[in-house]
Amino acid sequence: MIDLATLQGKLGAAITGGATAFGEVTLYAEPEQILFVLSKLQSDPDFRFVSFIDLCGADYPEREKRFDVVYHLLSPYKNSRVRIKVQVDEAGEVPSAFEVFPAADWFEREVYDLYGVVFSGHPDLRRILTDYGFSGHPLRKDFPVTGHVELRYDDEKKRVVYEPVKLVQEMRQFDYLSPWEGTEYVLPGDEKAKQ
Repeated sequence: MIDLATLQGKLGAAITGGATAFGEVTLYAEPEQILFVLSKLQSDPDFRFVSFIDLCGADYPEREKRFDVVYHLLSPYKNSRVRIKVQVDEAGEVPSAFEVFPAADWFEREVYDLYGVVFSGHPDLRRILTDYGFSGHPLRKDFPVTGHVELRYDDEKKRVVYEPVKLVQEMRQFDYLSPWEGTEYVLPGDEKAKQ
């Protein structure tokens, strides 16, 4: 297992911090340093993080740098995992990891599509999960729950049509009371029960 102190000693000022939780190391880096960090972790014989497991995003709208881009790497030679987190704001860009790990290609496209994070230097940065004309980024916390448009097949036009979302019922509110405590009102159907 590779510990945090060893990683910090080798990477030095390229990382801004680190933490260990549940036996796994998390490193924090600035976007400008991510390619150096990934390259060092991959090529250094003491680490050999050669397996790119995952890249994902997270949205924290209350922060100035609202998005986290999270990389997960595996070293099968050292039986270790490492997580690298990079923070970026809406206007910022993160260098593409495609040159270091070609497997990052579709992961970066997914984060771009769902969060709107731009990866500079990516060979083909375009939407991958949503439709070409889709507006917005659906995993952002400020994206409307209902979306902007809905699509359906129109039998008269014999094609798929896009329309603004129409809600056929109001949003329901749930009380989340424990079923063992019981509600203070009569549930539908309970009025028929014998006392």
